[in-house]
Amino acid sequence: MTPEAQERRRFTFPSALTVLVLVTIVIWALAFMLPSGTYARNAAGRPLQGSYHRTPSGRTFPERLGDLFLSPVNGLYGIKDARTGLVGPDLTGELYGSAGVFLFVLAIGAFITVVFATGALDRGIGRLAHRLRDRGALLIAGVMAVFSLLGTVEGFAEETLGFYGLIVPLMLALGFDRLVATGAIILGAGIGVLCSTVNPFATGVASSAAEISLGEGIGLRVAMWLVLTATTIAYVIRYARRVRADPDRSLCGFLPGDREHAQTAPDVPEPPPLTTLHKAVLVAVALLFAFMIFSVIPWSGALTGRADAPPYAWELGWSFPQLAAMFLVGAVLVGLLARMGEQRLSATFVQGAADFISPALVIVLARGVTVIMNNARVTDTVLHSIEGVVSGTPSALFGVIVFIVNLPLAFLIPSTSGHATLAMPILAPLADFAGVTRPVVVTAWQAASGWMNLWVPTTAVIMGGVSLAKVGYDTYLRFAAPLLALLFLLICTFVALGAAVT
Repeated sequence: MTPEAQERRRFTFPSALTVLVLVTIVIWALAFMLPSGTYARNAAGRPLQGSYHRTPSGRTFPERLGDLFLSPVNGLYGIKDARTGLVGPDLTGELYGSAGVFLFVLAIGAFITVVFATGALDRGIGRLAHRLRDRGALLIAGVMAVFSLLGTVEGFAEETLGFYGLIVPLMLALGFDRLVATGAIILGAGIGVLCSTVNPFATGVASSAAEISLGEGIGLRVAMWLVLTATTIAYVIRYARRVRADPDRSLCGFLPGDREHAQTAPDVPEPPPLTTLHKAVLVAVALLFAFMIFSVIPWSGALTGRADAPPYAWELGWSFPQLAAMFLVGAVLVGLLARMGEQRLSATFVQGAADFISPALVIVLARGVTVIMNNARVTDTVLHSIEGVVSGTPSALFGVIVFIVNLPLAFLIPSTSGHATLAMPILAPLADFAGVTRPVVVTAWQAASGWMNLWVPTTAVIMGGVSLAKVGYDTYLRFAAPLLALLFLLICTFVALGAAVT
């Protein structure tokens, strides 16, 4: 068999969009076999434990076929009828589709793309790496801390692929191996995404699907981010020092030329300095994300410890509509600060929104699946089938179960936003039955998604990263395996404690 034929026959994992199309068809078919039923609900629309009862769906086959056909439309702007509970594009009631989240993803995509087009973030990280070039441990810690911070606030992951050309030579010049660079980049950003605090693509989408605000549960997530980030940095530094002291202990070895320039870090070419415009852009970005965090946190509940505390007068209580508008305006302001010009700013803005259409569509498709289940009246049936299991489960154990159950789902649905939109309508009410707050479920879910994305071979971040660093995937797994086990235990501890004390 020729190499070309082997390449054609090599299996590639389908994209998130393809997976969700298949999931949509499978769920639609299964809905015919599951009995329909509903829970009684309180004034907030949440199901009341023990109130499940069988009710006929009342949907004919042509109507169910129409639900399948219109699932993406309903997933975007379907309206839920208050009387019948059905969702459709031409009904009267509350918005059930994900139009708000859809626009928010496009808005932040435009903002991030405009920021990167200014070159300020790339150059800022490059300057940091060069400044710390002769202090190896501090360089590793600095790069990983910045990547982790970007990961926890805005899902910084694929963007790391552009930094291998800078970080790998620096690490080699300091006497480290390519695994140190790989770990600093992949694990640095990955641990931030795993411990997302206000990451719109993880925490934001999951909180919206769980019907809670983005800021709820941020205290637990910040504590988790600090501990797991420090643990990951210490792990990479420990390996780096071992390799520098004894190069023979390197797991990946050295390629020809890797050791020739070791210990000559001061000779690494200095990146161009930050201009005034770059500094202005970086300050604007920092202020914008800081304001986003301030605007979404329920400060009265966070400071008093009471979920029902009345909001302070200065609380904003912003959600996706306001945040989408903020990032749209922010993209324009950053472009003006960087003097991009009307033509370039407009083109970059549109290109940024276009680049993020894929995750936005994933959210829509996933929401369309929940519409199919809702109209067939099987969502509550699935919920009822698990109610008896979680009702008597200790809160701490429930948090761990949510984390573990989501691990295979994270592999099957590699899109974080799609996974959240699909799973949260079931997981969030389960938390109510188990006596656990919904923010803990969001934290456990995103930890599962983030932990899997530190090693699964279905993501461009992992496979593209090891390829750019010229490190074997199996070698990376051997390097990361002890850390993954440790992170697993730490995550279980955090979600168990969070579930037990909230």
